[in-house]
Amino acid sequence: MLVVGELINTSRKNIKEAVEAKNAEYIQQIAKDQVEAGADYLDINCGTRVYDEEEIMAWLVDTVREVVQVPLCIDSPNPKALAVGLERAGDSTLMVNSISAEKERFEQVLPLVKKYNTKVVALCMDDAGIPETAEDRLRVSDQLIVDLLAADISQDQIYLDPLIKPLGVNNQFGVEVLDCVRTLSLRYPEIHFICGLSNISFGLPERKLLNRVFMVMNITAGMDGFILDPLDQSIMSMLGAAWTLIGKDDYCMNYLKGVRAGRIKA
Repeated sequence: MLVVGELINTSRKNIKEAVEAKNAEYIQQIAKDQVEAGADYLDINCGTRVYDEEEIMAWLVDTVREVVQVPLCIDSPNPKALAVGLERAGDSTLMVNSISAEKERFEQVLPLVKKYNTKVVALCMDDAGIPETAEDRLRVSDQLIVDLLAADISQDQIYLDPLIKPLGVNNQFGVEVLDCVRTLSLRYPEIHFICGLSNISFGLPERKLLNRVFMVMNITAGMDGFILDPLDQSIMSMLGAAWTLIGKDDYCMNYLKGVRAGRIKA
C-alpha cells in the first residue's frame, strides 16, 4: 500500500500563506508530520502559482528535502515545473503526477519519467476529456497502459488513477471506478492503482464517511495507493485495518506496529 501525503499544496490556504511568506519552518513541520503519520511519499504541488511555479517548486522541494528523505511526488500540470522538481529532488525513488492519454501531455511528460526512472500517476483521460461511460473508461485506461508499456515503462512503475467523479451527479460513478480497477488489475497484474478519494463525496453531507467507506471498497477491488491526508487518523486506521484484512500484511506486522505507535486506533 502506498500513501501519498497531499498536504503540501498551494491550493490549501495555510500552504498558500506559508509559501507567500517563505515560511520554511511551517512547510517543514507539515512534511515531518505527514511522514510521522505514515506517508510513504509527499506530494509537492504549487500549480496555483501560475507566474512563478518553477521558482516555488524549487523552493518547496529544497525546503522539504532539508528535513525528510521520503520520496517525493512531483505534482504539476506544467512539464517545466515537473522537470525542476525532479531535478531538485535528488536520486531517491520519485513519482510524477501526472501523465495522461492526452497526446501533448503524454509526449511532454514521458521523457521526464524515462530520464528520472520514476513511478508515474497515469490519469484516465484523453483528448476527449474524462470518460463519460464505463466502457470509455476502460478503453482509455487500457490504451494509456499499453502506450506506457510500449515506451518501456514497467507495470510496477505505473499507478493508474481512474479519476473519481462525484457520486451526487451520477450514482454509478463509484461502481465504474471499482469495475475499472477490478478489470485492469486482472489484465495487468503488476500495475498499481491510485486515487484521491474526496471527489466521490463532493456536494454530499458527511463526506468523510463516504470517503472512508469508498476507500475500503477500492482496496478490496485492487486499489493499492491513495493520495490523502495522513493526519486524518481515522482514515489511516481504516487503511491499515483493511490492508491487513485482505491478507496483504504478513503476520499483521504493519498493523501491530501502527497500533503500538498510536497511528492506528479504533
